[in-house]
Amino acid sequence: MAKKTKTDTKKMNPFLWFLFAVIIPIGITLALVIIILMAVGVDVGGWLKGKAAEVPVVSSFVDTEEDENNANNGDNKQLQSQIKNKDSEIEQLQKELKDKEQTIQMLEQDMVKLQERVKKQATEQDEEKANQEKENTVKSMSTSFKEMDAESAAQILQQLERETALKVLKELNNKDRGRILEAMDPNTAAQLTEQFLKMPKEN
Repeated sequence: MAKKTKTDTKKMNPFLWFLFAVIIPIGITLALVIIILMAVGVDVGGWLKGKAAEVPVVSSFVDTEEDENNANNGDNKQLQSQIKNKDSEIEQLQKELKDKEQTIQMLEQDMVKLQERVKKQATEQDEEKANQEKENTVKSMSTSFKEMDAESAAQILQQLERETALKVLKELNNKDRGRILEAMDPNTAAQLTEQFLKMPKEN
């Protein structure tokens, strides 16, 4: 048993000796050389890739600079294609936005026109309502003049504005109109009669 252990120790010693005497010092030396070269500015990785690419079997596992350039060119072309597609989409969206803005502008103009039309109609309706109320007032006043004596009615009509006086006379029948005009001052009666005859006749 002691002989077997001694034999195993003899077998292990040359391996350990080779490991500590050759492999480790070479590894440390290489590491120091690489660190120094990198500190100086030498591209150690590129140099190693170049040397590895020259070895037939190893070259298939190493990416050369040309392969990287080709890959970069492929990526660049793909990116340029994507950018071009995005530019087309942006242009299309800008065109759609412009069309929508024009549509909104047209709708706003139509809305302004519609508001003006509604406002005009409302004004016309208000004017028509005011005129109708005025006519109703004149008719109501005319009824009062029919019931008055001629002299009182004549004095009131002479004090009114000509336009109002003419409208009142227009609402009276011929008999009441003649009776009131007869009681007026002759000059005023003549002027009112002349203006009354010039008034437009309603259809």
